Amino acid sequence: MNKLIILFSMIIIAEMAAAQDYTRYEDKDEIQTIFSKRKSNGGYGAISVSYTEIDHKDAIIMGARGAWIINHSLAIGLGGYGFVNDINYDNVFDNNLNYNLAGGYGGLFIEPILGSKLPVHLSFPVLFGLGGIAYVEHHNNWDYWWSTNDRSEVYWVFEPAVELEFNVTRHFRMAATASYRFTSAINMLYTDPEILEGLTAGLVFKFGKF
Repeated sequence: MNKLIILFSMIIIAEMAAAQDYTRYEDKDEIQTIFSKRKSNGGYGAISVSYTEIDHKDAIIMGARGAWIINHSLAIGLGGYGFVNDINYDNVFDNNLNYNLAGGYGGLFIEPILGSKLPVHLSFPVLFGLGGIAYVEHHNNWDYWWSTNDRSEVYWVFEPAVELEFNVTRHFRMAATASYRFTSAINMLYTDPEILEGLTAGLVFKFGKF
């Protein structure tokens, strides 16, 4: 919990610095803030693909998000992600079936952006939201989602990230991203309560008016 508080405090400080100390690329003598009279708002939509481990097994996370951008320096929006890990739970419930873990999460995100008009720059998206996870049964080439309380769970999620962003064209940006997921305890049968916590790395593709 102490680590979470320290990390959260560092992110808030970064957000305040990004929102109040953004320097215009065209005129380095003029400092722009979210309260400046000269404002330029925009927005973007993005898709992402990332790698992580869930229960020490390889997992892929696919995501999408959309945001409103305030004065090139702060984005606020909604994001959603889905995941699935390798099938490797043979006979875990003593019924001769195969399973993997799958689910998703989403919510509100806030993204301070540093040096948005520079060709290469940084952003710091932070997501707060809810998610769900369940064991998926594989039988006769069909997938079945368990809905019993001991094999599915709803959880809170908090995921800070850092992105190294490249301005490919005026309306397209690509970013390498790394994040860490914090979740509430996962209360499922034969499952570690911290099964979803961990590092994620991937790519984000953004389209819009930046």
